[in-house]
Amino acid sequence: GWQVVVEKNKFKANDLAVFFEIDSLLPCVEPFLFLEGRGRKRIDDGSEGYRLRTIKLRGVLSQGLLMPISSFAHIFNIGERSAKLMGMSEVYVPGTDVTDVLGIKKYEPPVPAQLVGQVKGTFPSFIRKTDQERIQNLPEYFEKFGDMIFEVTEKIDGTSATYYINNGTYGVCSRNMEMKLNEENESNLYVKMGKTFELDKVLLTIGRNLAIQGEIAGPGIQKNRLQLKEVKFFVFDIYDIDEQKYLTSEERQQVFLSIQNLVSQNEIFNHVPIVGPPVSLNDLKDIDGTLKFVSGKSFVNPNCEREGFVFKSLDYNYGQIISFKAISNTYLLGEKD
Repeated sequence: GWQVVVEKNKFKANDLAVFFEIDSLLPCVEPFLFLEGRGRKRIDDGSEGYRLRTIKLRGVLSQGLLMPISSFAHIFNIGERSAKLMGMSEVYVPGTDVTDVLGIKKYEPPVPAQLVGQVKGTFPSFIRKTDQERIQNLPEYFEKFGDMIFEVTEKIDGTSATYYINNGTYGVCSRNMEMKLNEENESNLYVKMGKTFELDKVLLTIGRNLAIQGEIAGPGIQKNRLQLKEVKFFVFDIYDIDEQKYLTSEERQQVFLSIQNLVSQNEIFNHVPIVGPPVSLNDLKDIDGTLKFVSGKSFVNPNCEREGFVFKSLDYNYGQIISFKAISNTYLLGEKD
């Protein structure tokens, strides 16, 4: 479902190629050195590389990079002629994920100082991580889930945080790590926000093992693209730890209101904006229709472009919520490093 601009006559129908999605970080080695002129980016693990982002080439939207399979003949251990003739080994068939083989990483902006804290360990295995797949990677959804009804919420551009209570134990997590809860770590924003809302006490009163997942946004976070005056927390999901599944939209909103009525400073404890009535994928028709639908001004700050929408099924499908995200191309084209 991605649109990418390529050199004229570079490919013909049925050629094998490797596609690199936007926000890929390509290593500074051949055959990627032609991107050197764009400059290098560094991520928190120290890796350096070339970031792919949404651009316009001669006025046409281009998202990602498409390269002939012959460019990687030395890596896949196949001859260039064989590669061109689709003579790949059985391991590398069309559809194979070669992310790790080629040393590709996901670009994420460096973590601001106030988000760096003492780490207790990796993200808890009993909670699902917060990460939605882009609709461009899920074109089959339009046929598979065309009649399904989806809640639509605004995607907030900030930093993901999770607060949980599990059998009386309270925990605080960033997107990938769990934080220590000690005095030396109280300046860490994730820990500080939880303490502001007194979530360690509030979550105990709910009487369920739950993980509250949301986005922290405001000054000093991701360049504060929504131009908020103060740091706020926006709940986008609630995970039932015992049942190992997300709450439905209706139940999530009920639990959220229960928590909001109990937390301190509840004016900065919000639910992400729910956008209009639910929609079906049949309503949106296709990927282009979906991308047009998600473009526009933020419901949090109408002076700013919104990042996009997140879609979640109102009901379970075989025990799970079906979900995906769609990011506005207008937002992506205006994004600055």
